[in-house]
Amino acid sequence: MVLSATEESLIEAVRMLPPEEAGKVLAWAKQLADLGGGRRIEWSDSWSDDDLREAALASLDRFEQQEREGR
Repeated sequence: MVLSATEESLIEAVRMLPPEEAGKVLAWAKQLADLGGGRRIEWSDSWSDDDLREAALASLDRFEQQEREGR
């Protein structure tokens, strides 16, 4: 199996953590994978205009929700 540079750097970062913290990272990654519903994730270091627009709208929605909840 050949790993990409991103995958190799992720593995290296997890290896540098204490075992308990590495376990937390792995559990978190599994939760994210479950949320993805089996969809393949496309790795990229850049954001498209659509990505930026979606992120901005999600941020504004979240801010408005928190304001309504009085947080």
